[in-house]
Amino acid sequence: MNDSAQPDFHSGVNQGVAPVTYGQGNRPPRGDYAQARGDYTCEQHWERYSAAEHELYRRLHERQAAQLPGLACEEFIATLPQLGAPERIPRFDALSERLCRATGWEVVAVPGLIPEEAFFALLAKRRFPVTGWIRRPEEFDYVVEPDVFHDLFGHVPLLFNPVFADYMQAYGEGGLKASRLAACEYLARLYWYTVEFGLIATPAGLRAYGAGILSSAGELRHSVGSTLPRRRAFELERIMRTRYRIDDYQATYFVIDGFGQLFDATRADFTPIYARVAGAPEFEADTGDSGDADTRDHTASNTSG
Repeated sequence: MNDSAQPDFHSGVNQGVAPVTYGQGNRPPRGDYAQARGDYTCEQHWERYSAAEHELYRRLHERQAAQLPGLACEEFIATLPQLGAPERIPRFDALSERLCRATGWEVVAVPGLIPEEAFFALLAKRRFPVTGWIRRPEEFDYVVEPDVFHDLFGHVPLLFNPVFADYMQAYGEGGLKASRLAACEYLARLYWYTVEFGLIATPAGLRAYGAGILSSAGELRHSVGSTLPRRRAFELERIMRTRYRIDDYQATYFVIDGFGQLFDATRADFTPIYARVAGAPEFEADTGDSGDADTRDHTASNTSG
């Protein structure tokens, strides 16, 4: 099971109601929205974390960091120390100071999943939403939606990378446009198969850069080394036509050649692309391809590091 979740949910006013997700799954999202502002941001309240919660974060960080060599992309490994000491959950304000100096981004606290337009608007302003709460001890190996560990460990390090940071802002700007074109689900799939569950081809072999993979105990090795999933070359329209699950390992991963490819993909006007995708058949999350052959464009990687 992947320790991750998705940023794709229907717009709505802040009335304390959990958003509805596009991803296929059986568990409703959680989160306390009572203290959220109009843009769904809230205070981190770092002082409220207990010693046990800090220790849980430390254990999660220690486990995942130990798995990274040979599985995570070097850009991620190089920027992970920017999170700070792993012994305690980072203070968002201190982390934002370092991040702003590097790429002009900051992290802001949110109660959990937030409506799509609020999510896009934050990204467009180079503000990354991070869930304030941390999973319960019994969820150490399994949490369906993003907690503070997933968001910080999985997402924030690559925001220190200038090219990836620009892609994230461009994604947010594109999302605001997609919401006006009733095309948010297509863009959600792009986010899922890149930012959350993306793989990158490197001279050393396949490596992970998606936050859902990097913060997961099991999916990191599964995505890079297993022979079970399909691995397809990055293809924008194919991604937009492919559904996904939020409560199991992915059956399909898409592989980029470099972060510049992601940024270039967001340059195009998506309006005609959305129109073509809307008239094309979709591909199921679990069953592979619908109507064409199973194509493994990328084989499992040598994970020896």
